[in-house]
Formats: sequence, C-alpha cells, structure tokens
Amino acid sequence: MANTKEAIKEKSMLIQKDMLAKQFHELGTAKETGKKVVYTFVPGNLTELILSFDMLPVYPEINALQNGMRKKSGDYIKDAEKIGYSEDVCTYVKCDIGAMLNGNIGPTGEKLPSPDLLLLSYTGCFTFLKWFENLERLYPGVPVAMLHTPYQEDGKISAEQVTYMVKQMREEVIPKMEKVSGRKYDEKRLSAMLAKSAKSEDLLVKILESAKQVPTPIDAYFAGVYYIGPIFTAFRGTDEAVNYYSELWSEVQQRMALGLGPVTPEGEMQEQKFRLVVEGPPNWTNFREFWKIFYDVGAVIVASSYTKVGGVYDMGFRHDPSEPLETLAKYCMGCYTNMNLPQRVNLLADYVKEYKADGFLINSIKSCNSFSAGQLMIMREIEQRCGVPVGFIESDLVDPRYFSYANIKNRLESYFQMLGQRKIILGSEVAAT
Repeated sequence: MANTKEAIKEKSMLIQKDMLAKQFHELGTAKETGKKVVYTFVPGNLTELILSFDMLPVYPEINALQNGMRKKSGDYIKDAEKIGYSEDVCTYVKCDIGAMLNGNIGPTGEKLPSPDLLLLSYTGCFTFLKWFENLERLYPGVPVAMLHTPYQEDGKISAEQVTYMVKQMREEVIPKMEKVSGRKYDEKRLSAMLAKSAKSEDLLVKILESAKQVPTPIDAYFAGVYYIGPIFTAFRGTDEAVNYYSELWSEVQQRMALGLGPVTPEGEMQEQKFRLVVEGPPNWTNFREFWKIFYDVGAVIVASSYTKVGGVYDMGFRHDPSEPLETLAKYCMGCYTNMNLPQRVNLLADYVKEYKADGFLINSIKSCNSFSAGQLMIMREIEQRCGVPVGFIESDLVDPRYFSYANIKNRLESYFQMLGQRKIILGSEVAAT
C-alpha cells in the first residue's frame, strides 16, 4: 500500500509550489511587515476584495487539508475532541482547532498569524457559522464581518438577492475592511483584479474541458485539486494566477496534441480503461494511496463536482470588472455547495454525457453534510438518467480513522469489474450489429 516513489513534477506544479511558498512566507512574517490578515473560506470567497485592501487571506479549511496531507490531522483532531468537540463535527473544524492549539504552524514550518478580521462568507454550509463562532472565541476582540449568501432554493439568482448581498458588502464588509487595513475602498483597483480573474477562469475552463477529449490529457479530480488551488484561494485576481494557468494550459495543449494521458505521481498514465465522473471531496490523509487505486487499473476521472466547490465556471460565469460588487455577489451564490439538489443532478448528468463517462462514483464524506446530504438521491437519478453503472464509497476529509484502504480498494475493484463486464457486453452488442 505504501508508495515511496518521488512524485513527478511538471513546470506548472513547480510554479504553484513557489507561489504557495511565497504566500505562506508572507503570512509567517505578516506581523513584522505590518500586513493585515483576514480569515475566510473558499466557497464564495471575496479574495479580490481582500487583496484590493493589501490584506492577506487565510483559509482554515485549506490549512486543515494540508495538515491532512502532511499526516498531522489525526493528532490535531484528537486534541480538539479532548476539549469537547464531538466525533460528528466536521473534521476540517476539529483539525483547524487542534492546529491552533498546537501553535498553528503552516506547511512551510512558519507560524500562521492570528487574524485581524474574521470574514464569514457563508455559502451553502451551515458549519461555517459555528466554525466562526469558535474562531471568535479563540481570538477575542477580533472584528467579525458577516456576508450572508442566499441559497439557490429555486435554482435561480434574482436581482433582489444580488442587491441584498451588495448592500451587505457596502454596509458591513467594506467598512470593516477599511478600518482594519487603514485603506479606503478602491473600486478601480478591484475592477482591475476582477479582469485578471476572468482571464484565469477562461483558462481553467479550457483546462478542465480538455477532459472531453479521448484519451483525456488530465485527471479532473486528483490532479484537478491542484489545478483549482490558485483560483479558489489567495491568487484569484493576480498576475501570478494568470501566469500559472497560461503555463498549465500550454502543457495540457501539448499533451492533447501528442495524445498523452494524465500525469500521476508515478508518471504518465499509459492506458485509460474507464472514464468516470466523481461526486464529493477526496480524502486527504491517504491522498496518494487513494489516487493510486484508480490509476493502477486505468481509471481516470474526467469531471468532478469537487473542482467546482469554489466556482462553477464551465456554466458560463466570469467575474465582471464592470460591476465589481454585483459580480462578487453572483459568484458567491453560484458556487456548487450553494446549488440546490436538482441543479447538482443536472450538472452531473451533463458531465456524464458530455465527457463520455463509463460510470459515476460518489465518495461520501462522513463529516461533510454540505456534500453528503442528498448523495443517494443523486446516485439514483444519475443511474436512471444516464444508464451508467454507479458506485458508492465512504471516507472522510482529514480524519485517518475513517479511511479504510482495504474496504475502499475492495469496493472499487468490484466496481471496476462491473465496468469492465459492461464494456465487454456493449462491445459484443456493437459487433453484432
């Protein structure tokens, strides 16, 4: 099960590594340099607005998943449970709290700074509200700005909802940012950043839609989580993000031209037997082992819902610099976790058809209600609408106690056998006609 091979690195991955190292160094030295720090969340974030005030964003759930990949989350979660957090609480929350109890050390080994502002951009996940209540207690006296995002109950974003959110930004969020940063709101600067966001979003959509090609040059789930990193976090609206996605798109185009498959941690995938659409986040504590189960049998993920958690750009949305606050409002409301279940089913069914998927798989996360609620219904609907085999596995975000390698591998092997048998049957039927 253990994998000791050194992961293969492309140029774009090295660029992203340097971007992240610079970001966490800036955070590690923020108190010395006088930079103000904003704690916020990935879905529906206001990254461009934060950066326009020259403040630095910190994303607690990103810190948690990085600690999961570094094999530190298990101990952090236990420390949080020792002070009263239930086993059923989101493990991102417990990992984050446990990390804070242990010095809040970032991936570069530097201490993450305490926040100067807590920006709660609530988007489709009720846990965010309770999470920030705990952060407020951990950092007494730090101001809290609340941005409430209306849920897409009927699958539409209305003009009234946009007005409601813009009003919150103007009256609640921006005044607190001005006070904390000591800067005035600069709409022209924000608009310039949003124009760069749109460029990055255009490139990301091209990259993800390259998986419609057979063979696909990318894996849109395991590799996809790296692709979405800069645009969903601290770099959207920056030159660095545009440069990163330009390089990545260039690499993908080259792979398409040569007919090459995705790059895995152990090198290029040689054979693509199965094309899958996956719903739900990945497991982070055993990320490489989890991925290896797939590429060892030639299973490649051509589309996933998780890579839309910070924006469903392939449905057409782009940040619009001509209406900066209005476009931020629409962005927040359009994230995957703020979509209703019929919208999610329609999106996933379209992926199965448009990306020529052989099957649909759900990774159900024990402690993530915003994803897991409704997944059995989604699975039944996809099976009925698309006529493809469906699979269901269970794990967790960053709690290693809920990742059973043997159980998941056995379930996936059975599922892949089913997909293989179906391909043989379909091939026989085609040959007979």
